[in-house]
Amino acid sequence: MPAYSFTLPTAGGQDFVSDEHLPLIVYFYPKDNTPGCTTEGHDFNARLAQFEALGYTVAGISRDSVKSHQNFCAKQGFQFELLSDKDETVCKLFDVIKLKKLYGKESLGIERSTFVLDKNGEIAHEWRKVKVAGHAQEVLDTLSQ
Repeated sequence: MPAYSFTLPTAGGQDFVSDEHLPLIVYFYPKDNTPGCTTEGHDFNARLAQFEALGYTVAGISRDSVKSHQNFCAKQGFQFELLSDKDETVCKLFDVIKLKKLYGKESLGIERSTFVLDKNGEIAHEWRKVKVAGHAQEVLDTLSQ
């Protein structure tokens, strides 16, 4: 079993088993229906056919509930899976839960990050502390080389 193997519920309520979707682009984002996360989702969605043509599956992960993901997907029209990691199991596996500061308050939250898992389920590429602008294109450019 690959080191980065996981199973999480999708917005549709089915189990998403990572090993069945390799190679896989998985991006972690802080929260549904927020400006940066919405933009990032649209950027990946706009390039989805290109990622799929290269053989990759795309999935987004946050701590939001399945119901929240259902609403977010329906509202935004995303054509890829959003996965619910309410207990942070997969977030911890990828070490994306970090201490964040916002308006002087500290809290633990998801650090925007993207990982590409190869056909063996190992990390082939990773981006941490992601800035949304241009990121999905950067991932596509990297995988197109």
